[in-house]
Amino acid sequence: MLYLLSELSGTLTPLNVFRYITFRTGGALFTAGFFVFWFGPWIISLLRLRQGKGQPIREDGPATHLTKRGTPTMGGLMILAGAVVSILLWTNPHNHYVWVTLAVTLGFGAIGFYDDYLKVTKQSHKGFSGRFRLLLEFAIAGAACLMISLYSPAGLQNQLAFPVLKDTLLNLGWFWVPFAAFVIVGAGNAVNITDGLDGLAIVPVMIACATFGVIAYLVGNVIYASYLQVNYVRDTGELAVVCGAVIGAGLGFLWFNAPPAQIFMGDTGSLALGGLLGSIAVAAKHEIVLAIVGGLFVLEIMSVIIQVLSFKLTGKRVFRMAPIHHHFEQKGWKEPQVVIRFWIIAVILALVGLATLKLR
Repeated sequence: MLYLLSELSGTLTPLNVFRYITFRTGGALFTAGFFVFWFGPWIISLLRLRQGKGQPIREDGPATHLTKRGTPTMGGLMILAGAVVSILLWTNPHNHYVWVTLAVTLGFGAIGFYDDYLKVTKQSHKGFSGRFRLLLEFAIAGAACLMISLYSPAGLQNQLAFPVLKDTLLNLGWFWVPFAAFVIVGAGNAVNITDGLDGLAIVPVMIACATFGVIAYLVGNVIYASYLQVNYVRDTGELAVVCGAVIGAGLGFLWFNAPPAQIFMGDTGSLALGGLLGSIAVAAKHEIVLAIVGGLFVLEIMSVIIQVLSFKLTGKRVFRMAPIHHHFEQKGWKEPQVVIRFWIIAVILALVGLATLKLR
């Protein structure tokens, strides 16, 4: 909206500052943060009133978690509301990548919302069918990837780029669409698995968003892309504004989610934010780098997969409890220790991911 005002002004006026991606990224960050911080208490009160007992707590989980009974969930609504308002206000409405990313985010958020709704109303950890949920996720992600493929530059359509190797592209043909959809669905569920402790998921998500905001901006700028010898993907720079909005909304949410949490993100937020990260990585042709930057999320979901396969094949468990953050809790780590140490890991992995831009 503000971008359109700068275009309508035509001549050189103070409104032209709204054309700068960097300025609008900062504006999106502060707008989303203010929105969540201002309306947060009202949203929390409303959710607590509507949900009654709040999110069900695992009886077989760490004993310290039982004190969290009664905490409302679906806090992702706060994040999504702040981010969407900010995105609509600060991004260029003519940019296709923004709308595709927004569609994935809201689609995954709707799936997560329904799952949270069933858990709260039934006071059970079981939402709706896992297979049907994955089917819906792949349908949304597949449609988004098809659109991204159509919008991609001719030389990059259906191509998989490799970090460090500047001229190496693997043409996946139409297999690229299911592959990219797998990246988005995997990212959504990996963040969802990570969201198990107060503040554990939201900070790594913000770190990953900051990283991919930088990547999207550089990849979408022909001068920087040429200097760094990365593939230039026109118009992806606008996704930096989207990342700024998510970071701002995440900061506002963290104010209320910091231990002891007043509200949980729920599947509503974790699925949506993971899907957003996945779609930005796919659009910017940095799918493999997402596995590095989001390595913490990969570790979390792999711990669950390993635990399940090990128990089914051998009857033994590799970890004391999965996901892996519960394993460390069972080993005696306090919740804040687990959370802060995992944040440190997320920062290190983000720096490694950014380093791939220059290592060519």
